Amino acid sequence: MKKSFVLLLLVLAVIVLVSPRIVGRLAEQSMDENLNWATTETEELSITSLGFDRGWFSSEGQHRLEIRDGELRDSLLALVDDPGGSDLPVLIIDTHIDHGLVPVSSIGREKGSLAPGLGSAVSTLRLEFDSGETVDLPGTIYSKVGLTGELESNLVVMPGTLEIDNESAHWGNVDVVVTTNPSTNAVAFSGTIDDLAFVSASNEVGIGGISFDGEHEQTRFGFGVGDAELRIDKVSFPSEFGQSDTGPWRVASAASLVDGLVSARTSIDTEYVPFGELGPAAAGLEISFEGLDAGAVSRISETIDNFDSYGSGDMLMLAVEDDLRKLLATGLSMQIERLDLAMSAGKISATLDVDVAPTDVDRFVWASVFLALEAQLELSVPVELYDFLVTLDPQVSLAVGMGFLKQNGNVYEMEAALKDGLLTVNGAPMPIPLPGGN
Repeated sequence: MKKSFVLLLLVLAVIVLVSPRIVGRLAEQSMDENLNWATTETEELSITSLGFDRGWFSSEGQHRLEIRDGELRDSLLALVDDPGGSDLPVLIIDTHIDHGLVPVSSIGREKGSLAPGLGSAVSTLRLEFDSGETVDLPGTIYSKVGLTGELESNLVVMPGTLEIDNESAHWGNVDVVVTTNPSTNAVAFSGTIDDLAFVSASNEVGIGGISFDGEHEQTRFGFGVGDAELRIDKVSFPSEFGQSDTGPWRVASAASLVDGLVSARTSIDTEYVPFGELGPAAAGLEISFEGLDAGAVSRISETIDNFDSYGSGDMLMLAVEDDLRKLLATGLSMQIERLDLAMSAGKISATLDVDVAPTDVDRFVWASVFLALEAQLELSVPVELYDFLVTLDPQVSLAVGMGFLKQNGNVYEMEAALKDGLLTVNGAPMPIPLPGGN
């Protein structure tokens, strides 16, 4: 009994006292692997290590994140009203790691834990400007490196306010969790933000009750697939009618990749959105794509991202033409399963089905797209709402006069179909010219 007890104490001593030095090295490698993998997720981010001071029970590390040229950088410069600028600050991440299979040194701090792993870390953030000035950012990132290299990071921000040049930003509690695994190329995320507000002398924009979650897996084609959902309780913004509110909002998306073909679905719903003189409405949209050639999608997306280097729209079309042919020749399906606007005067509803049959890409001509295309549109507009639209713009009545809308009881309807290059609307054929050339 005594020998067993002594042996148990020796094993515990090895785990608690000796393992931290070994695991500290593994934790350092694991964090670098995760950061390197995060960099490959997008070419617009550059993450570099500025040093790692490894101790026995704990270590200190520092990393530098820079936003390089690209769409993200251009968007941020536009937000600060400096589209031609080049002085975006870099983000400095200072990290303290408590390591060991049992990280005992983490117990004395917030979110410390004895849970087994390669390390438990605390990171703080600051911005560094070209002038050398630094600004501490609110919030703390608590991270755990699992035994398999999985990194879970939890961003926690307490409510606060930031004021710069008569403008201010306000935020409530922020709690975001991101889990990355370089071995599987997978990212899982979830979070809540109580509220955000941006106030200036001329306007105020507020977003309240934000929550989100999802999973994302990078593919060999350079884009990710997975599921995600975003929920927002309310959005407030200035309009010609004063401060307007919309919401709640729900946005859900899902994408998958099977045998080189992409399928995707997105839905957007809100219970209240103002439409000026038409009044408020509940709105919903659900759209899906199936059978998209992943290689063509990837190349077209990359070309569009580099649109500036191609100049005019005609040059862009020439740049994507071959991949667009491949995309259409492979065949695809697109559906707007639901498009609704529910108002006090009634509900506008529409559905759309589009199918492009596969064709021989080596014999592809643009006219073949129309011959391979089948589409069907169904639209319904309440009579009361249609009459009101006519009072706003008398030319709306042409839709009935030309036969595009046909009254059926208390609604106007449209049934349009395209097949073999022939368009029919409410049963009446309307031939359309087919494009020629290659």
